[in-house]
Amino acid sequence: MKILLASSNQGKLAEFRQLLDGFEMVPWPTDAPSLPETGAFFQDNALQKAEGARAWWLEHGLEPVDGVLADDSGLCVDALWGGPGVLSARFAPDLASYRDKNHRLLAMVPDGADRSARFVCVLAYAPLQGEPFTASGTVEGSLAFAHRGDGGFGYDPIFIPDGFDQTFGELPAETKHTLSHRARACAALRERFRLGVNP
Repeated sequence: MKILLASSNQGKLAEFRQLLDGFEMVPWPTDAPSLPETGAFFQDNALQKAEGARAWWLEHGLEPVDGVLADDSGLCVDALWGGPGVLSARFAPDLASYRDKNHRLLAMVPDGADRSARFVCVLAYAPLQGEPFTASGTVEGSLAFAHRGDGGFGYDPIFIPDGFDQTFGELPAETKHTLSHRARACAALRERFRLGVNP
């Protein structure tokens, strides 16, 4: 099964290739347009991207695929009223590196505040013909007090999953891939396929 990944994020592409082994992942072309992300919820954005990518690929795609997969995910921090949430990818646009973005986000959390947080991932799968559907995953945890580790990408080095003392940036990839929000969403997606959703 060949799936077009509607994302130019190389970190996500690498993770999906590991989490959805057995599926051939086709990367979003570098000359393809940006995809819309104007929804108020992760599900809205994932569906927007999947449907937008499918429409573009049907007109411009250079190889056959079975469907299109889009992901919208983010970090939701209780002390920041759930932010950055759906704006995670667009948080602190004036800063180029995620290390700097992570420092800024941590600085926004008031001293003594609840550091509970969660990663949320919603996947939208759009077959070339038929209705798209979604699968989701969440992992609970807390914010570290500093950027720790160089593994993963994005906010991984400041998120400590429940039951661990290390951040996703410090944990081995094989451990992260058993419990991350993206791993859980991929497991739910596989289950949809197993139950007979025609990919």
